Amino acid sequence: MCTIILKISSEGTFIGANRDEMLDRPWEPPAEYWPGIIAGRDTLAGGTWLGLNEHGVMAAVLNRQGSLGPVPDKRSRGELPLLALQHHSALAAAKALRGLDTSPYRRFNLVIADAQEAFLLRRIGRPIAEFSPLPPGVTMLTSGDPNDTDLPRIARHLPKFQAHGFEAWATLLANNTGRWESALNLHEKNGFGTICSSVISLPTNGAPSWLFCPRPPEPTGFAPVVLNFA
Repeated sequence: MCTIILKISSEGTFIGANRDEMLDRPWEPPAEYWPGIIAGRDTLAGGTWLGLNEHGVMAAVLNRQGSLGPVPDKRSRGELPLLALQHHSALAAAKALRGLDTSPYRRFNLVIADAQEAFLLRRIGRPIAEFSPLPPGVTMLTSGDPNDTDLPRIARHLPKFQAHGFEAWATLLANNTGRWESALNLHEKNGFGTICSSVISLPTNGAPSWLFCPRPPEPTGFAPVVLNFA
């Protein structure tokens, strides 16, 4: 159950994300594995969970409840951010994908954002993705719907992200206290846990930045991703 938090404002879009995964699933840290796209790479299925393109568009995919892991008759959801990152803006990507036949994939939440706006595409039950813009302010998303406080993780942590500035988000993402079901930074349990973390800034004026922690996050464990596109 990954987590992404976005703050959409007149100053830009600001993103925090923890990736939760089976610890033995192989992956590589963000780099330009695809032309014009810097992203982490899932070396099992070949896609990504989160990436940023040369136009300042970010895309991230999260599993919906009850859909962890690959199955033989479905394609990898890691293809979806790469499809979104072929576009010059979040709006163009969302429009291109809103009619996508999602039946080859297990259920997902796909977040697409740039400095101006952000969108959510969801594969729930129907074969065509549901599409909606995300409102200004702070949105937190895990395996369900945005800001769904029926989910323990969102109920516990959303108020903290709403109350603190973006400069505190790396510390908030590293919080590993409390019950496992509501924790944001998961200790290993049955081979599953939080394996990496990202803090991404897409300012209205200025260049994007990406801080990445290649392990369960700790406030001092983040380092800049070099955003030099070939």
